[in-house]
Amino acid sequence: MFEQILAALVGAGVRFVVVGGVAGTVHGSARLTIDIDICYDTAPESVARLVRILHGWHAYLRGVERGLPFVLDARALRTTPVMTLTTDMGDIDLLDMVAGVGAYHDAVAASEIVTIGAVEFRVLTLPALVAAKRAAGRPRDIEHLIELEALLAMRRAPARGKKG
Repeated sequence: MFEQILAALVGAGVRFVVVGGVAGTVHGSARLTIDIDICYDTAPESVARLVRILHGWHAYLRGVERGLPFVLDARALRTTPVMTLTTDMGDIDLLDMVAGVGAYHDAVAASEIVTIGAVEFRVLTLPALVAAKRAAGRPRDIEHLIELEALLAMRRAPARGKKG
């Protein structure tokens, strides 16, 4: 599911960085997530592409009764720092800023390019993801920090048993 969302976003030319649970999975976390979180570029052309693709997916506010007035457009994104949506493709959370990291351009600077299947995209580095989880401070983020910090420590530890 996430690979299809990522492929569609990349194919549409939306500029974004994957953050949150999917970023954790990319870095080796065993924690399951049911949505994908992205920090998106708020430049008008990127927002227009994002809105266009979300319309095609019949995006609607997650947790809100269907049929209530909701207009998904550039203005809605500009005025809503975090938007949680349900779509035909799955759930997606849109962030214009990541706690502990910053806005899109800061997230890009704290990201790396990864490839899953045939899709190449940006994801927060593991240290940046740890910083974001710590800054968010929600109980589920604090709980996830235990695993993410262990993964980070494993990466930083010198390889044992290797002769160089």
